Amino acid sequence: MRSVPATVVEMVRETPTQCTMVLDWEPPVTPGQFVMVWLPGVDEVPMGFSRISPTTAITIQRMGEATEALCDLSPGDQIGVRGPLGRGFRSERDERALLVGGGNGISPLVPLTEALVSMGCLVTVAVGAKTADELLFIDRLETIARAPVHIATDDGTAGHHGFVTTIADGLMDKDLPDRVYTCGPEVMMRKVADSCWDRGVPFQASLERYMKCGVGLCDACAVGSHLVCRDGPVFDGEALRDIPDFGAFRRGPSGKLEPFLTGSPG
Repeated sequence: MRSVPATVVEMVRETPTQCTMVLDWEPPVTPGQFVMVWLPGVDEVPMGFSRISPTTAITIQRMGEATEALCDLSPGDQIGVRGPLGRGFRSERDERALLVGGGNGISPLVPLTEALVSMGCLVTVAVGAKTADELLFIDRLETIARAPVHIATDDGTAGHHGFVTTIADGLMDKDLPDRVYTCGPEVMMRKVADSCWDRGVPFQASLERYMKCGVGLCDACAVGSHLVCRDGPVFDGEALRDIPDFGAFRRGPSGKLEPFLTGSPG
């Protein structure tokens, strides 16, 4: 699949470290899918969608040369886009869904919330961030879900002082959902997964891995026997049971296994 040109329509500064790029490119997208974004002379990197209708938008976390360059673009600039790619969230017609997000992982949960609400689901959203300034899309999520978002921050500057996984556990104990959807730091998602497995609740989680090709050719994003770009990035709970790396290890650019930092589960 070749890159096609897309024009930046708008750049929005969401938080001190995150920006949203609105594009004039409107392909058919499933919430949770990703796109390879090419900035000539810099790099090609995978990005998720924070909006898929009526316009397409990508929310970027400043992390290195490519993401810094993308956040510095202006309306009228052009990038290359290749996709949409991968398997997104499978929206189920459940009565009650719990969505748990952390950091930039909140982004793909916004179009997923829209999809679930449009199907008649009662959606509860819990999100976490290091500090209040890094919280994403709270107003938008509350408008879509028609309910307050449950918030946790590591430093206690907004909502619960602690991890969003604590909130998720409490919500599941109070009213067991039919399904859980989660995206964010993998240590956070592993805790959500353990809670779901303990309670027998089906769930889907969106994994992030180092990607080069995005179409299953280079094996850079291998996790267990799966390729995140081809078989994911969204996996269901039963598939994750068979992936020992989940929440424990990831591969760096060289392909070497590296342990996740376990200091904060989101």
